[in-house]
Amino acid sequence: MTLHTRRKMPISLRMRSKSDLRTQFGALCYRIRKDKPEVLLITSRGSGRWIIPKGWPMLGKTPGECALTEAWEEAGVQGKASEQCLGLFSYTKIDETRENLPCVGLVFPVKVKALAKTYPEAGQRRRKWLRPKKAATLVSEPELSVILRHFDPAHLQRK
Repeated sequence: MTLHTRRKMPISLRMRSKSDLRTQFGALCYRIRKDKPEVLLITSRGSGRWIIPKGWPMLGKTPGECALTEAWEEAGVQGKASEQCLGLFSYTKIDETRENLPCVGLVFPVKVKALAKTYPEAGQRRRKWLRPKKAATLVSEPELSVILRHFDPAHLQRK
């Protein structure tokens, strides 16, 4: 019996509409300390879970630029973003109307030069530097955990 004859209904990989799946751009903020990488996690404003800065696409900005903007607003990061996507992860975002929104987050590396003391969401979130493997154990999203666990800045494309 072939795969085609076993299925009774065709499998559709399409969403019902384009609005069913949202895209956000996330910043994997990193620095090198004692010759080893550290990544920056922040807490979400609602539940206090450990996450990376992320947000919606912005008109006129590249995905890496969007990630850097979110890193500034949510964590006070001053640095340089790359347009090299490290991977993606899925999650559900609860919006203002308490509706569950399926999302996919594309992750872009941001090399941190400095952290500001005052920034738009200061006082609303905590931030913490961790080794990538430790950070991977703190996030809830399995695909993000894999991205963090395997992150090595030595493998980033140089321009």
